[in-house]
Amino acid sequence: MLDNLDEFFKGFGYTLALFLVCAVASLVLGTLLVAMRVGPIAVLRSLAAVYVSVVRNTPLVLIFIFFHFAAPIIGINFRWVQVHIGSYDFTSAFATAFVALSLYTACFVCEGLRSGVNAVPMGQAEAARAIGLPFSGVMTQVVLPQAIRASVPPVASALIAMLKNTSVAAIFFLAEATATMRGLTNDYSSQRIGIFLAFAIGYIVLVEIVSMISLTFERRWRIA
Repeated sequence: MLDNLDEFFKGFGYTLALFLVCAVASLVLGTLLVAMRVGPIAVLRSLAAVYVSVVRNTPLVLIFIFFHFAAPIIGINFRWVQVHIGSYDFTSAFATAFVALSLYTACFVCEGLRSGVNAVPMGQAEAARAIGLPFSGVMTQVVLPQAIRASVPPVASALIAMLKNTSVAAIFFLAEATATMRGLTNDYSSQRIGIFLAFAIGYIVLVEIVSMISLTFERRWRIA
């Protein structure tokens, strides 16, 4: 294992890069979805509710399969993605994993934020509307700031689950941590236990870092 530390860190480099871009995208999309779900336009509420229900109840592997095999047939592909940073190559496999994971995790972020919105007293939104704030102002200036604070635990849980779900990308040819572990266990079968433990510890360390960041925000915002 010590002789292959460069592959170990490169695999987790892909995992961390995938997690970071997917976290940003799922937070943005999840916020838009929750705004649609609690908004005054019935059509948008219904569209968001259907999207969340369908995608959340679909296995993540099926979403990966759709974007990897079915989407190119109808003209949706990511072959144009060719970004190279140092020894890291971000191509269609990375883009496919990014889209699948972001669309999937956004549903759980949306539901986490919605629980936070429900925790905001109705009177505050009514008071904001009474002073003339439009819906966008009520959401961005009154409801969402409080909802985000109240929803840190469920949203953090969704992001931690997404971090672990990055391992699904290994099935679809992305050389992230799990794929690297699989390659090393094939090449060094006599050291499988040590390799497995090293990668398991790597995942645990990343999850603990995300948990610590979440706890920091919870304590700072004094969430009970």
